[in-house]
Amino acid sequence: MEQRENIIKSCFNSWISKDREAFKNSLSPEITYIESWGPAYGNIDECMAWFDEWNKANSVIKWEIEKFWHEGDASLCQWYFQCECNGVRDGFDGVSVIKFDGEGKIIYLKEYQSKLPNHYPYKK
Repeated sequence: MEQRENIIKSCFNSWISKDREAFKNSLSPEITYIESWGPAYGNIDECMAWFDEWNKANSVIKWEIEKFWHEGDASLCQWYFQCECNGVRDGFDGVSVIKFDGEGKIIYLKEYQSKLPNHYPYKK
């Protein structure tokens, strides 16, 4: 389970550091990645194009994992995410459902978000 948690942390932290190799190395070539607000990417090439394009004008400030759960080939993690998108800072709580392939890479990741008004200190 520790290996899975490290891969998930590496994937999330790659967005903060804009480290495309760390992002790529955490994913299976057959990855399906579904963002919390709907867009889906069906393989490693689509994920890498999204990663590169998104990071040109935007920045992830925080992606803090609060808790993990593991069952079979799947893991869930609860997190807090904060970014600056087009000059606007925003954040939300979320959960990811993550499945791993036989090589220990992420083959499926689906994000869910929960946003509560006035919950975040930078909005006050």
